[in-house]
Amino acid sequence: MAEESHRSSAAEIPVTSNGDVDQSPDAVFKRDPVALNLSESHVSSINFASTTEGIIESGPYKGSASLPTSPVTPVAPSSAVASRLARSASASQADKDTMKPQPQSGAVVLSDDLKNPAMEKLDLVRKWSINTYKCTRQILSEKLGRGSRTVDLELEAQIEVLRDNKRKYQNVIKLAQTLANQLSQIMQTQRQLGDAFADLSLKSPELHEEFNYNAETQKLLSKNGETLLGAINFFISSVNTLVDKTIEDTMINIKQYEIARVEYDAYRTDLEELNLGPRDATTMPKIELSQQQFQIHREKYERMRNDVSVKLKFLEENKVKVLHNQLILFHNAIAAYYAGNQQQLEQTLKQFHIKLKMPGGDSPSWLEEH
Repeated sequence: MAEESHRSSAAEIPVTSNGDVDQSPDAVFKRDPVALNLSESHVSSINFASTTEGIIESGPYKGSASLPTSPVTPVAPSSAVASRLARSASASQADKDTMKPQPQSGAVVLSDDLKNPAMEKLDLVRKWSINTYKCTRQILSEKLGRGSRTVDLELEAQIEVLRDNKRKYQNVIKLAQTLANQLSQIMQTQRQLGDAFADLSLKSPELHEEFNYNAETQKLLSKNGETLLGAINFFISSVNTLVDKTIEDTMINIKQYEIARVEYDAYRTDLEELNLGPRDATTMPKIELSQQQFQIHREKYERMRNDVSVKLKFLEENKVKVLHNQLILFHNAIAAYYAGNQQQLEQTLKQFHIKLKMPGGDSPSWLEEH
């Protein structure tokens, strides 16, 4: 618009043939923006006879850099123009909104989801650290004689008896295994001795019967020893299952019960210490939280105590049943073997539904249950 105004003013300046600006009064008057009729601006050569060659004519002027002398009546735009302007403004605003960075709600949710596992792990580590600290402090206090502990006298006595019995059963298994190994060596020696007597009975006709009797005796002892060895191995296997599986399963429950007892006492001690302190707006939330934790661990301790009591009861019944049968088996087998009663030894195996595998090649004989 400024360029057009500048061009319009320049078009109205008359010049001579030499390129100088005409300074005549008429020309100056013609250049006066007030006196000029801007709507019908037309430069003519009528009043400038002396400078006809240098006059520049211009067409009708469509605008002006100066303000109009008459008042301008505002013209309201048509409805079509208004609608186009509105659409243009809406499109421009939409482009601006598109250019602006929009908040990525999906990315924020995804970020929260990614942070949740880390926050959960952090919270678990924090709780584990607090719990470990409290339990360690409680254990040290008990060992130093400064802290108190919850004791169920009846249950603690049963647990101690079970631990003592477990040690004794393990010792019995160890001794029975030693006896089985020694018996296996004796059987091997008896077989070798029987083979030696049989060979001498063939090479010594004058002592054939004597060597033959001894060979048969050693072979019979070796055979009975295999039967006894099978019974002892079955006894060892059954008692070992009782100790390493049944009793050990109960011992795991006892360990969990003891951990629950330590946690219960640790949170009980912590609650007692808070109750001894002042009660104000700062400590009351801590006391309420400690009370909640104490109640949770108290319920856990009572639940574990009941579980251990039930486990011990069933274990005692199972232990008596298993050991009753195994002790009778062991006694009858040993007695029949050393009495030389082969029939009674075999009857003992049938009584407890045990049979010997048929020896094949160099494979040893063992007992198995139906």
